[in-house]
Amino acid sequence: MLTVLDSLPVGLLDAGPRELHGVLPGPTLIHIPGRREPALFVSVLLHGNEVSGLHAVQRVLARYRNRELPRALSLLIGNLEAARAGVRRLDHQADYNRVWPGAEDSGRPEHQFAAEVVEAMRERGIFASVDIHNNTGTNPHYACVRRLEPGFLHLATLFSRTVVYFARPRGTLAGAFSTLCPSVAVECGKPGREAGIAHATEYVEACLNLSALPEHPVPKHDLDLFHTVAVVKVPANVEFTFGAAKAPIAFPTDLDHNNFRELRAGTFFASVATAKHVLDVRDEAGNNVFDDVFEVRNGQLLTRRSVMPSMLTLDPRAIRQDCLCYLMERM
Repeated sequence: MLTVLDSLPVGLLDAGPRELHGVLPGPTLIHIPGRREPALFVSVLLHGNEVSGLHAVQRVLARYRNRELPRALSLLIGNLEAARAGVRRLDHQADYNRVWPGAEDSGRPEHQFAAEVVEAMRERGIFASVDIHNNTGTNPHYACVRRLEPGFLHLATLFSRTVVYFARPRGTLAGAFSTLCPSVAVECGKPGREAGIAHATEYVEACLNLSALPEHPVPKHDLDLFHTVAVVKVPANVEFTFGAAKAPIAFPTDLDHNNFRELRAGTFFASVATAKHVLDVRDEAGNNVFDDVFEVRNGQLLTRRSVMPSMLTLDPRAIRQDCLCYLMERM
């Protein structure tokens, strides 16, 4: 599945996400020389509808069209089929950000593609890894890291003072590359918005201009650090809606406004038609912790303790293909 190139193909800088399939045959790794080595690795479009990273890289490369990059760049462009359709992934595909070494499953073509990318970059050497994403719900711009070492946190805070440390989900690119170099995933808000594209553009250019990552710890006052402690999913056999419509679960229409807000115990989360476990809530070890986090009282799903959600979304397809949200604690 993977195509490897040593130069930019004609038309890449001008093609929109839905047009890239006419420029590239599929997932493509492009090595572009620069003054410093080893290369900065940047990944875009692992999810086909998360387009800000592509636009950002196109802007950076256009700025350097007639001059040398300050550092070599290895650019991975991921799920072109999904980008053509404007969706996160197609129904027959695995999630391109859940198939990297360390994933919970294996054996699909997407796993082979991911393994080839990791091995290719292991052989070449990497300065740092940046995986660029968008959210479907209302979220601030923030960075995610798999390790709490200085290099990782300096790379993260160069993007945002809001940083999330995670152990799950497994099989992410940021997790796989954390064994090779400082790596982050950066979340640039909703797709296509100018603020997110501009932020990602300046971040990629800043990373290319780094001569090294500091080895000293990030000062505490420069960092708002959170730890993902659980993932919340709607079971496949449970119907849900937003608003007042009848369904086993009815979420409020402004649910995503709770992202990165500390919700006190007793906060309303949804109307429910049963007292049973209506959501699947798993901690880092995979244990069901619904009763630790939520309770059902008089047809209302309430938080049992203080929690802080991230990635809450109002997009039913995103919920079905990924999750409703993650729950965090402040570190």
